[in-house]
Amino acid sequence: MNVNKKRLRRTMMFLNAQKPGLIKDPYIYKPDSIILDLEDAVAENQKDAARFSLYHALQEIDYHGVERVVRINALDTPYWKEDIRCSVAGGCDLIRIPKTECAQDVKLVESEVEYAEREFGRPKGSVLIMAAIESARGVMKALDICEASDRLFGIALSGGDYTKDLQTHITGTGVELMGARQNLVIAARAAGVQCFDTVYTDLNNMEGFRQDVEIIHLMGFDGKSIINPRQINTVHEIFTPSLKDIIFAEKVVKEIDSKKAQGIGVFTVDGKMIDIAFYDGAKRTIELAKASGVYKGDL
Repeated sequence: MNVNKKRLRRTMMFLNAQKPGLIKDPYIYKPDSIILDLEDAVAENQKDAARFSLYHALQEIDYHGVERVVRINALDTPYWKEDIRCSVAGGCDLIRIPKTECAQDVKLVESEVEYAEREFGRPKGSVLIMAAIESARGVMKALDICEASDRLFGIALSGGDYTKDLQTHITGTGVELMGARQNLVIAARAAGVQCFDTVYTDLNNMEGFRQDVEIIHLMGFDGKSIINPRQINTVHEIFTPSLKDIIFAEKVVKEIDSKKAQGIGVFTVDGKMIDIAFYDGAKRTIELAKASGVYKGDL
């Protein structure tokens, strides 16, 4: 599979890499990406067994276009280098770095990924990197992390460890995450990479989950990490442009293209004042609609 730094990633679903029942067919739920976890989900004495399971899953299972991310163990453990070798050898698309606190963390992983690509005959640059930020220091260093490597396509907030570091806890309101969320989105946009929100762990509160997703959508995130297939449709619905959004975006693009040729800079669309500043946003709406499979227009 050819990876794409800008591809559609609304949902990234965590799965324990050690459990065949979980990783054999998650594509049936149609997440955009799956995260095969070698870190928190796997006990210390089961790391080798998890890698064995991971390698064979990557080699033998057809995931039908679903992007395959591997979360390696933290860089202060003895496991992460072998995690990378196994993941790259198996054919993963992306490596997710946990507990990223500085640009050097990204550079260390980049070096090992490059070595593994050469070792196992993968094309150079074929394996991308994402950085999970889980501490106050990581949040403060977010822009440096985003700009640390051309392989890095995005960053993600990990709320559990972050709130512990902040000396608070997950409340369900989002108040304790607001500063980190906004800082990460700003850093990601400044660096031109994607940004993903943390998991929502209360599986019995789907209304709370919907509210959480609506908030991060308005904040500018590209998508959300999830832990259960039940959460997929809600995220995809909220992160997919509505028919109303698509129609308005089409009008904006066509009007701006037309008015530019006439030397007109400001005009109205459906009663709203529009100028060239709206163009990129309208184009993004259309591209997102195309990637989501809901665009039927001709732009």
